[in-house]
Amino acid sequence: MGLNSKKKKGVRKRSLKRQLPFYLMMAPGLFFIGLLFYLPMPGVILAFKDYNPVDGLFGSKWVDPLFTNFEFFFKSETARTVTVNTLVYNTLEAVLVTVCAVALAILLNEVGNKYLSAAYKGAILLPTFLSWVVIQYILFGLLSVDRGIVNHVITGLGGEEVYWYSEPAYWRVIMPLAYVWKNVGYYSVLYVAAIAGINTDYYEAAQLDGASKWQQIKYVTLPLIRPTVIVLSLLWVGKLFNGGLGDWNAFYTLPNDAGALYKATDVIDTYVFRSLKKINDYGMSAAVGLYQSVIGFALVLLSNMVIKKIDPDSALF
Repeated sequence: MGLNSKKKKGVRKRSLKRQLPFYLMMAPGLFFIGLLFYLPMPGVILAFKDYNPVDGLFGSKWVDPLFTNFEFFFKSETARTVTVNTLVYNTLEAVLVTVCAVALAILLNEVGNKYLSAAYKGAILLPTFLSWVVIQYILFGLLSVDRGIVNHVITGLGGEEVYWYSEPAYWRVIMPLAYVWKNVGYYSVLYVAAIAGINTDYYEAAQLDGASKWQQIKYVTLPLIRPTVIVLSLLWVGKLFNGGLGDWNAFYTLPNDAGALYKATDVIDTYVFRSLKKINDYGMSAAVGLYQSVIGFALVLLSNMVIKKIDPDSALF
């Protein structure tokens, strides 16, 4: 028993020594995640408290009844509208980004010239680094009623000016397209990396069997990148109920003339943000954030459970 124990300790030490560089590479990312995501987690108790900055997080009184802060959102007149908008936009954009990113990755993989391939990847990835403020200025330059390029073209062809910033229906199409344009480059790079990891022997075997390019994509590329697609899709599912300041700065920076576009562009976080600016209630804000997080986590667990039954090897956990 003593010899076996020593051997096991020796194996563990050698394994740790080999893996140490990788652990060191992980350390900054783990520190970042812990600092920004786990350290603030005790703050969720704000959802059940009548927060007073003087008393602090733990000194503030608990609300009675305990779920009073949640009533702010669920009893609001527009709760249904902003919830539907959040789910529809996130679902639509998840599907569009995934389909477009996979298609772009396959096309980029077919570019033989490495310089052209690099140029295309850079051009596609560039919008990812633009802030939503810049993108809204671009949209305004295109869609402004009196100075917009689109209206100049329409009137030049004999049509009438379109009041893009007064009609909510237009933005149900414009916002998803703008989001796809901004983010598709990032996800296409991930899929390019997944395709690059496919063993070329599969393609050579398919060519020997007389498979066309489309058949190679259908029977080799798509099945072998399916695990990557599933993992990224599961991460999307976790964000279906989220309309936060990260991806949805578009809605915060969108010009709104007296709220004319709110019916089409208001999501949970924009509604709560505007409402809480008026009443300055931290507990209600924390309640909505907790509600979104719990629903998102439940959706990830449910989706992973379904995938695990269909294809256990592709499940996230």
